[in-house]
Amino acid sequence: MFEIFSNPVYTFGMGFGLGCVFLVMSYFNHWKTKGEFRRYKTHLSDKLELDAKQLQDTNKERARLAQENEHLRIQVNRLNEKPENKLQRELEVMARAEKHMLINAPGFAPAWEMAKSQALSHMETEEKGMSFPQKIFRKLIGPGSNGSTALPENGSSASNGKSNSETVTTTTGA
Repeated sequence: MFEIFSNPVYTFGMGFGLGCVFLVMSYFNHWKTKGEFRRYKTHLSDKLELDAKQLQDTNKERARLAQENEHLRIQVNRLNEKPENKLQRELEVMARAEKHMLINAPGFAPAWEMAKSQALSHMETEEKGMSFPQKIFRKLIGPGSNGSTALPENGSSASNGKSNSETVTTTTGA
């Protein structure tokens, strides 16, 4: 039996057969890897196409929204030029300044002027689109509870003979 393994032709045939098996296996694996690589390339190209389309759609939407924002800003400026809207805007500035004054320092004129100018600057930043539009929420929610009770207290204390400054101190101090 050992005679067969010592024969050089048999040993060459066995080596050649084993080499052919490894060659077939390597060709099969190469073909399989090449197919996977082709599949990955198509997957990558499809993904890049979808990303490019999504980016293009996003850019179109952003441009449309920027144009719509500019049109709305122009419309707000045009509406602010109307006389009744100017009065409403001035009333809104005064209401914000009054609220700021009541919170910070009631009864002081310099603080009132600072509050008024601050409210005006807030309104201007809102109109430029740089601030959150509080005016819309005020219109939707309505006036606060402070506005409904302020008139009767002032009217009743003025009829009792007290001055306006005494009324402020009694309402805030009590």
